[in-house]
Amino acid sequence: MADPLNNAPHWQEILVCLRQIMRATDLHSKQVKKVCGLTLPQVMLLRAISEQGDVTVRKLSRDISLSQPTVTTILDRLEERGLVERIRSLRDRRIVNARLTPLGKEMLELAPPLLDERFMQRFSDLPPSEQHTLKDALEKIVHLMDPGLG
Repeated sequence: MADPLNNAPHWQEILVCLRQIMRATDLHSKQVKKVCGLTLPQVMLLRAISEQGDVTVRKLSRDISLSQPTVTTILDRLEERGLVERIRSLRDRRIVNARLTPLGKEMLELAPPLLDERFMQRFSDLPPSEQHTLKDALEKIVHLMDPGLG
């Protein structure tokens, strides 16, 4: 069996990289909030609703990787601001969907991109094979960090 301590420098390097990613994301999130008054998760939720149309909390939760209670709380805040509305499904009255209001659509058009534009440009400049490799590597890290696998 391999000695996990022999890989400690790699763990430390990965931790530093993850920390840098979190810091960059946090800084961008603050910039988004400053520009449009919405948090990144709120913008992510608005975009997901815009792309999917009427959608349930469960589907939103899966699509943007947030818990259902978190999505519900975010929807409550967006609904208070008049950006989304909840409507009952006509086919099954037990199902409640979220829908963008005209104000929500307008706010979404004003919101900056979810990722820093410099990152998006640099990433787009990479060959497709490198883009795929990076995406796969990040998905692998997410899988390795998944607490449900222990």
